[in-house]
Amino acid sequence: MKKRVIISGAGGRDFHNYLIYFRNDPHCEVVAFTATQIPGIEKRSFPKELTREKKKDIPIYPEAKLAELITKLHVDYVYLSYSDQSHQQVMAFASRVLAAGANFGLLGTKDTYVPSKKPVIAVCAVRTGSGKSQTSRALAELFRKTGKKVVGIRHSMPYGKLLDETCQRFAHERDFKKFKTTIEEEEEYQPWLDHGFVIYAGFDYKAIVRQAEQEADVLIFDGGNNDLPFLKPDLHIVVADPHRAGHELTYYPGFVNFLLADIIIINKVDSAQKKDVELIAQHAQKYNPHAKIILARSELVVKNHGLIKGKKCLVVGDGPTLSHGGMSFGAGSIAVKRYGGTFVDPRKYAVGSIKKTFEDFPHLTYEVPAMGYGKKQVEDLATTINNVPCDVVVDGTPANLKRVMTFKRLVIEVGYELGHKAVRELEKVLKKKFLK
Repeated sequence: MKKRVIISGAGGRDFHNYLIYFRNDPHCEVVAFTATQIPGIEKRSFPKELTREKKKDIPIYPEAKLAELITKLHVDYVYLSYSDQSHQQVMAFASRVLAAGANFGLLGTKDTYVPSKKPVIAVCAVRTGSGKSQTSRALAELFRKTGKKVVGIRHSMPYGKLLDETCQRFAHERDFKKFKTTIEEEEEYQPWLDHGFVIYAGFDYKAIVRQAEQEADVLIFDGGNNDLPFLKPDLHIVVADPHRAGHELTYYPGFVNFLLADIIIINKVDSAQKKDVELIAQHAQKYNPHAKIILARSELVVKNHGLIKGKKCLVVGDGPTLSHGGMSFGAGSIAVKRYGGTFVDPRKYAVGSIKKTFEDFPHLTYEVPAMGYGKKQVEDLATTINNVPCDVVVDGTPANLKRVMTFKRLVIEVGYELGHKAVRELEKVLKKKFLK
């Protein structure tokens, strides 16, 4: 008899796991998905056109209904298929599954990697917001300097109509409109476009790799959250964040990345405490002694930073990093401190879904999380920002927020790039392995 399976995910890894593993396994029948983390994604179904038998859509339910579904659908196995969970959270989830009468499972790299004919460098992390994308862009620039054509492949974020999002290619901002992207997606794609690179996304990674290979000499997998690579890497780089020292051992699947890494980049050493940097280095030497350790600065890029001094500043930061990523500040806050501004507390001015985000994540204080998973949430974000009595808005998100909303006050954009010394260390590695 077929094993009846629920895949519990957050709109990305879950669909990848289905297409790569479960769809091809005649001994398993996926009877449902559950969804969490991302607002509204449970109001969809997985299209029958993408299933093995092509007879009916697979329903998607809120994760809160999981125990009820296990009984109702006679489920044998539940596979956890999303990332950035503490080990405590993973085992709490597993315990609820076991108590409801099903078995609990995780898929490993052997069953979920997609191979490529081209060299693949995977850039992953131990927590979301560690600095993966700036590392990915630095690598892409190094290859471009030698005449190699680089294409980025981003971790899955299909938050809209699934049949339209199996394989997405972004080369211009107009592609955002074509694929009806959210702010969260644009935060990841915009910096690649700003640097003149093409970036792919979607969730059918076999199709994505086949298409990307046609225009690239090298593929760079730009990971999401702290997830494992979807592509089989020839070089696995993992970024650790000393502002959350210790998390490299206690979060799933970030610790798996930490164990697998060929290179561990300890980022943000310019803004972190020395003892926290040293703790991660000690953990690397203990748990992955063969990995090369690179210390990296996360260099701020701020135009018109003189306009921050003495001003009341509202800081807007990356939504996922500030919410389930657990950070209370990002590049925008560092810029305000460095250039002499003062913070305005935005919480009492928040409305709608942004107000609820502050309630759900009480560690947040002086940064507005740029949550924008739908039109209404973007409106709530714009209203919240414009409600705050400040002199300037310091935008620490990678997205171009001015493209999707109108601001009543001056906006100062804050970017960040990997420090020059770390880039030189990466260049040495690439010359030995890829640029001979």
